[in-house]
Amino acid sequence: MLLRSAFAALVVLSTALVALPAAAQVQRTFPQNALRGALVVGAPPEITLNGKPARLAPGARIRNQANMLEMSGSLTGARLLVHYTLDSFELVKDVWILTPAEAAKKPWPTTPQQAQEWLFDPVAQAWSRP
Repeated sequence: MLLRSAFAALVVLSTALVALPAAAQVQRTFPQNALRGALVVGAPPEITLNGKPARLAPGARIRNQANMLEMSGSLTGARLLVHYTLDSFELVKDVWILTPAEAAKKPWPTTPQQAQEWLFDPVAQAWSRP
C-alpha cells in the first residue's frame, strides 16, 4: 500500500513538472483599453507616466513579466515599459510590465484617441492603423 501511494505521488509530481514549462509560455491577453507607456514609480501612489505626473488607483494591480503581482513600493525608482488601464477618475488601475516579446509588438496605442481610431485583434493581441 505504501509503495502504491509513493508511486501515485511520483506520477502526480512528474506530471506537474512537465506542465510547468507549458504554463510559463502562455501568452498574456491585454484588454482593448490597455495603453502602452513608460512608467516610473515614485513614492507610491505617485508615479510618472509618459513623463507626466500620475497616480495609482486604490487597489491598483501591477503584474511583473511573469504575471505575478508586484507591490508598488518594491518598484520605487524603476523605469518600466508597461501596458496600463485607467479607471473612471483617470487613475492608473492595472499595470503589466512588458516582456521583450510583448514590447516588440508594434504599433500599440499610447493615447485613448489612438485606441479609438486603430483596429484591435484580441486573438493576436495586435493593433493596426486603418
